[in-house]
Amino acid sequence: MKKINLYLLTGFLGSGKTTFLKEALEHLKNEKVGVIMNEFGKIGIDGTLIKRNGMELLEINRGSIFCSCLKLSFASAMIEMAERDMDYLFVESSGLSDPSNVDDILEGVASVKGEVYEYKAAICLVDAPNFLKQIEDEDLETVKRQLKHCHMAIVNKVDLVDDKTLKKVLDKISEINDKAAIEIASFGNISFDFLNKDLMKNQWAQSEDTTNTKDNKPKTLSLTYDGDITKSKLTEFLDKISSKAYRIKGFFKLEDGVNQVDVVNERIDYKLSSTENAESKLVIISKIGPNIIKPIFSAWEETVGTKMKLSN
Repeated sequence: MKKINLYLLTGFLGSGKTTFLKEALEHLKNEKVGVIMNEFGKIGIDGTLIKRNGMELLEINRGSIFCSCLKLSFASAMIEMAERDMDYLFVESSGLSDPSNVDDILEGVASVKGEVYEYKAAICLVDAPNFLKQIEDEDLETVKRQLKHCHMAIVNKVDLVDDKTLKKVLDKISEINDKAAIEIASFGNISFDFLNKDLMKNQWAQSEDTTNTKDNKPKTLSLTYDGDITKSKLTEFLDKISSKAYRIKGFFKLEDGVNQVDVVNERIDYKLSSTENAESKLVIISKIGPNIIKPIFSAWEETVGTKMKLSN
């Protein structure tokens, strides 16, 4: 029986998982590929970016697929995907997900459906400009766990760091996981030779309980807006709240059209989107829990002034 090649994508918020996934889907455009996409927010953003004709896509939102709150949904999605005729399945986990228990979940799927999947690798995307700061943050154990349980690490955005910083990043990765293969990339663009390699030979870490729980799930908010706004006004608003958020992303109608908005560590990027009639909406993942709500409303009132909607 033909097995489905299974790849798990991990990496902290803003590391470039979706960009890498788009590259992988383009490389495999002649293959039958499915994607399970996991986001912490109620509104899925990234699924819009990768969807294409003939691709199987399931989205699991509002938490981590490795947490007890969504673990069953994840297993059910994999069982459902196994019914479809596919060559590859990519699972893009949320940037705050801890995949330490993925082996246990895969065993559960196999007990129901049999050995329909061949687990090829966990691939961890590393945000080169921000990684060293992330790894020192005691509240971000997930960054270390993602690396510990990966079989290949892709150090992304290397165009934004100097050689000295890159060496420090590579040394730190090897300190955490000296077995994983390491690739260097910009914009998630690498050689896809790894698809033909046995990356599971790099397996060394034993399955363990995930750190994702209902209690430590970050506060995630959705901001929607029906009016007109300029890029300069939106930038001013984002500048006021970005230090209080792990990640802000979404789509917004601006003076030059619908823009994909991406904010990581106070860096704001805009990219014109081909998405038609996209609703202006942002997903905000808070660093400070519900305490971010008041600053969001205050910053919006100061910079835009007209009514928007903020929801859980």
